[in-house]
Amino acid sequence: MKIIGSVKVEKSKRLTYLAQLVVVLFIGWLAYAVGINHMPVKNTIWALTPPLIAISLALITKEVYSSLFFGMVTGALLNANFDLVGGLNQLFPNGIMTVLSDKWNVGILVFLVILGTMVQLMNRTGGSAAFGVWAANHIKSRAGAQFSTMLLGCLIFIDDYFNCLTVGSVMRPVTDKHKISRAKLAYLIDSTAAPICIIAPISSWAAAVSGFVKEENGISIFIQSIPFNFYALLTLLMMLFIIFMKVDFGPMSLHENNALRGDLFTTSCAKQSDGEGQKEGKKGRVSDLIIPVVLLVVGCVIGMIYTGGYFSGKSFVDAFAASDASVGLVMGSAVALVITIIYYLSRKSLLYSDCMECLPDGVKQMVPAMLILAFAWTLKSMTDSLGAAVYVASLVENSASGLMGFLPAIIFVVAVVLAFASGTSWGTFGILIPIVVSCFHDVDPQLMIISISACMAGAVCGDHCSPISDTTIMSSAGAQCEHLNHVTTQLPYALTAASVSFLTFLVAGFTKSAMLSLLFGIVVMFLLFLFLRYRSSSRRC
Repeated sequence: MKIIGSVKVEKSKRLTYLAQLVVVLFIGWLAYAVGINHMPVKNTIWALTPPLIAISLALITKEVYSSLFFGMVTGALLNANFDLVGGLNQLFPNGIMTVLSDKWNVGILVFLVILGTMVQLMNRTGGSAAFGVWAANHIKSRAGAQFSTMLLGCLIFIDDYFNCLTVGSVMRPVTDKHKISRAKLAYLIDSTAAPICIIAPISSWAAAVSGFVKEENGISIFIQSIPFNFYALLTLLMMLFIIFMKVDFGPMSLHENNALRGDLFTTSCAKQSDGEGQKEGKKGRVSDLIIPVVLLVVGCVIGMIYTGGYFSGKSFVDAFAASDASVGLVMGSAVALVITIIYYLSRKSLLYSDCMECLPDGVKQMVPAMLILAFAWTLKSMTDSLGAAVYVASLVENSASGLMGFLPAIIFVVAVVLAFASGTSWGTFGILIPIVVSCFHDVDPQLMIISISACMAGAVCGDHCSPISDTTIMSSAGAQCEHLNHVTTQLPYALTAASVSFLTFLVAGFTKSAMLSLLFGIVVMFLLFLFLRYRSSSRRC
């Protein structure tokens, strides 16, 4: 076994070196084409080169940090026309340093630190362990543990970042008890975070979408688009099929089979990092976990509506539409953290020095996610400055005439590709929704609603598939799963839901009926899972 393992490691190393060599040669060719022959790059298909390099390398080499770095370097050099000094300026002062000084980004990083500290506090006081014991007595099966994870994810619809980290910290003891792999937990988290937020009228996503619909009632259009958001709805349905029909496919099957044998991670490096710096307390109660989570939910909701002007006279819905999610989450979670510490001290669950030790431990726990986020944000800024969004937008505008019935499906695919390459769903529908509104507002309002839904659905799908997506990274952090394990196991599932959604958008483009189209998608999804279940059972035989 050791010999076979060493051979696999050696093959993996060779593949990594070969892939990196190919990228270096390709960058050399770009240097000649752009730097010497002055090939145009900005606002062309070549603007997509940096993210495609990063994503391809990550999927081939299974190493995310160097892959993102290669993409960043490529983007910096392309922006500087392969002038080395200019490339360094693009990479550091205009790249990493700029994104790390951005108010929104800093807010998300602070929110991560606070959440990491909260998790450490709950672990050290024994709250997580107590909840695990309680859940073990009430949740009797693997299907029940997975469904409970999904249900909790659906209940926390305020914000996807908050969803990912909270559901992960609460449900890890439960899923571990029932031998559910961390990759499966990450999938359950990721597939309820964005899909539930994109169909919840009161969420940071609804606020973002409504802000992109100019000169219209954005919340009203968002609500009208919910029945047509087929990727989100079919993803939630697909999760139920996976849980209760007990069907797993692709790399997830390996992770789940290993978990049943006691290996929750499959890869050894995740095992070593999991739980680092965490200590369990002896006086834990279920309330030691429930109360901090409730404080987080209430604090973050109040923080978001405060930033939206609720306490200045705006309505609840309008305040959500105008909220600054980054600031609101930081303010709300910070207040929740202070109250949680006071609560633990009053109960004498922890000493003051123990509470303070949880802060650096929380930072350590979130360092991998923070580093990947910083690299991904830098890569996105490189791609934006090269005009990738302008290029994709021009494709959509040029295809708007003569393809009316097919356009929702086409927009869905374009949104998937753009979100996959850029790693941002908000940025994707921020680009595409204004184009759709301008194209269809005076032509076909119903088709405009369907196409807006296609923008949002495709953005969420591409976001799910992309290893450089914020939500994908957060889901890995919440589940404490190695990031690329989550990406490779989720990809076949996301593509399955995307394929059925594409067909459903084709039907919707011609029928313009949400009910008929969704019924078609449900039937196709059910038949597909019957086939997968039959194939799985025949293989066992």
